[in-house]
Amino acid sequence: MEERSYKKLKYLISYPEGFEDTGQYPLWIHLHGAGGRGTDTSLLKAAGPIGEIERGRKLPFIVVAPQCYADTWFEIMEQLLEFIQASIGSRNTDQSRVYLSGSSMGGYACWYVAMARPEWFAAALPVCGGGMYWNASRLKAVPIWAFHGRLDPVVFACESEHMANAVNKAGGNAKLTIYDNLDHDCWTKTFANDEIYEWLLRQKISPERQIP
Repeated sequence: MEERSYKKLKYLISYPEGFEDTGQYPLWIHLHGAGGRGTDTSLLKAAGPIGEIERGRKLPFIVVAPQCYADTWFEIMEQLLEFIQASIGSRNTDQSRVYLSGSSMGGYACWYVAMARPEWFAAALPVCGGGMYWNASRLKAVPIWAFHGRLDPVVFACESEHMANAVNKAGGNAKLTIYDNLDHDCWTKTFANDEIYEWLLRQKISPERQIP
């Protein structure tokens, strides 16, 4: 695990076991929630794929976790998009296998970024977030797996339901897992689930994929 900076944006990066600088690997970009804001990147090690790596999980991705130094991701969205584009452009990135996830505040950003640049991502995994469901047709070519706690008092589960339903109504492929007995922290259970890693690795941008 390394801490680096892209202009003003700090981030953590983790490489898969056996990484070689001449190789290309799937890239996973994770956007943290409000609790990770600031300039102390150790906060990012508590949750998400970075948290799983810290707890010993071996992942076959290059995992990148930028840190929001503002109040919200939307305040620095232009810089975030520039950072993600630069990460995708790395010589070590398999550009057909770029994945995006986010939790809570990062879940909202995940939906937004995926809609803004659907051509970049093989799949997206938003957790307890929400978004502009009226614009969800932008995601009809991007496989989505969203997660939410039914008892969430911070971001209501209907936010994920609106998004997933809108994507599917537009002809896309969004599945939604609702945890009936969980509240806002549904990310711990989500990122501890082996199935999400297997699902992500099955997703790949095909040459014939059409983006609206």
